[in-house]
Amino acid sequence: MKVLKVASILIMAGYIGACNNPAKNVENAQESVEDANKKLNDANQEYLKEVADYKLETSDKISNNNKSIAEFNSRVTSQKKEAKAEYQKKIAELESKNTDMQKKLDEYKEQGKENWEKFKTEFNHDMTELGQSIKDLTIQNTK
Repeated sequence: MKVLKVASILIMAGYIGACNNPAKNVENAQESVEDANKKLNDANQEYLKEVADYKLETSDKISNNNKSIAEFNSRVTSQKKEAKAEYQKKIAELESKNTDMQKKLDEYKEQGKENWEKFKTEFNHDMTELGQSIKDLTIQNTK
């Protein structure tokens, strides 16, 4: 029982001592703020790098789409007049969508991680659909 009283007294003395040292409390708070700011800065730098890498990777995909469209367009010239007109209309639509995707990507402004994830999800979906449309058109022509 005596040991318990002594331990309680020591714990309370330590607690009171810590509360009575405002300079130490301020120093600890400053260190915590500095650590939090460093972590925030690191996370922000990682986010900005992710955005830049994604934009570069996606621009390459858009460029590849342009190449596929141009190659298909050159093959269409040998089609019959009616088929050629229909393909050219579809090609124009795909070129427009591809250009719109590049514009949407270029105009994206970093607005936080949550908005970025939403943008990226929607953009990936749209890019997948566009890629499939290009693929479908080229496959349809080879049949």
